[in-house]
Amino acid sequence: MGLQDADMNDASFGARIRSAVFWRSGSQIVSQIVSWTATLAVIRILDPADYGLFAMTQVILNFMQFLNGYGLVSALVQSETIESHKLRQAFGIMLLLNGALALIQLLIAPVAASYYEQPMVADLLRVQALIYLATPFISIPEAIMGRSLDFKRPAIVNLIAAAAGAGVAITGALSGWGVWTLIFAPLTLFWVKGLGYVIATRFLPVPSFDFRGTGAMVIFGASLLGSQLLWLVQSQADVFIGGRVLSPHELGLYAEALFLTQIFVSKFIPPLNEVAFPAYARMQREPDKIRWSFCKAIRLLMLLSCPIYFGMAVTAPALVETIFGTKWLPMAPLVSILSLAMPFMTLQVMFAPVSNALGRPGITARISGVGAVLMPAAFLVGIQFGAIGLAWAWLCAFPVLTLVTIRLAGASMNLRANDVLQATAPAVLISAAMAVVVMLVESALPPLPAPIRLAISVAAGGAAYAAILLLFARATANELINLIARRAPAAA
Repeated sequence: MGLQDADMNDASFGARIRSAVFWRSGSQIVSQIVSWTATLAVIRILDPADYGLFAMTQVILNFMQFLNGYGLVSALVQSETIESHKLRQAFGIMLLLNGALALIQLLIAPVAASYYEQPMVADLLRVQALIYLATPFISIPEAIMGRSLDFKRPAIVNLIAAAAGAGVAITGALSGWGVWTLIFAPLTLFWVKGLGYVIATRFLPVPSFDFRGTGAMVIFGASLLGSQLLWLVQSQADVFIGGRVLSPHELGLYAEALFLTQIFVSKFIPPLNEVAFPAYARMQREPDKIRWSFCKAIRLLMLLSCPIYFGMAVTAPALVETIFGTKWLPMAPLVSILSLAMPFMTLQVMFAPVSNALGRPGITARISGVGAVLMPAAFLVGIQFGAIGLAWAWLCAFPVLTLVTIRLAGASMNLRANDVLQATAPAVLISAAMAVVVMLVESALPPLPAPIRLAISVAAGGAAYAAILLLFARATANELINLIARRAPAAA
């Protein structure tokens, strides 16, 4: 009877995981479609220089946001129980932290503007400081619902917030707001999301500023904080270094090339990691089970992402002209190079939830430390050749960082480099073969408008990928189809 109960509990937990993935990823996809539609419309109206100025502010904003207390929220999810008093204490800490961050950003705004030699950066940063004040009303409800794998309510709120942000973006672009469009749209999204979470969860506790007994939570959060700081160093160093050398126009081209190539890894992997973190936390005493689940996740995500990245690499000119317009065509070579680095990044960022869920955030911090040295060094060399050099720095350095990650983070779940190689090989080989087919098709095409050329290439690539997958990796193909169709494999 005990084994039967355990099987029922496992089945119930598995169903909750599938539901969480459906709501979190499903809502993310819909909200991103809304956001991307607005983003692409805005990109065609604004100038690359607007995006260069915005990228300069994002370096400062991202460095400030790493202190916003989300590590404390992760501690709430990782702990075995959540008490009402702990929530009040966490809420109090979040209010103090984010209020202080807003004030600090107001003070350093002129310094940032002086560094970049762009006076407007100061004004942009002052308005962006309002984002921090919405954070406490977003983070705590997310922790509560994330722990219970309840992603339905936040999914609805996220969709509403995405629609509000998209509306402001379109309005601003058409009204001639220029770079301010890029400031007010996310500000609207954050505040609508914060208000929506409060209404949806009825969460508005009285904050507690009695922080006795919060030591474990703060230590766990501080451990994550260190790794996040190091991660920010490696991920923001390119714009920080390039912003002082490149013109706003050149920086805008580079920043949007990075945005385009990182869409999958930055928009789809984090929601999956949010689901994976509590799921791995519940399996933390079963490393072999975690290893099996992790390899399966790698195999399936690579099958989904690699054809996108390889396809971007070989269709970059037509892709950029179709989506962004002809004034953005100079960024096509950057897209071709950066897209080939993104499979490594997709794989690398999957490791952090496992280490954190196993209660070993120090591993993530060590990996981030390596990245914080390796990537800036690569960017300092690359910037000598302009924006294209920054792109090559990604492609040369990130594979090295991924290998380091596999070695350091894999040990906690008995994962070897050969396991990762076997999990990624089908996707990489099939995607490479698909890319060759697309290049041959493109070379045979007569001069055509970019949208038609892109449509033919995508159709040829999709057909080639599906055919090769079914012919040479049918079992893997069936596994992918089962995931997409949300069907469980037949019992043996």
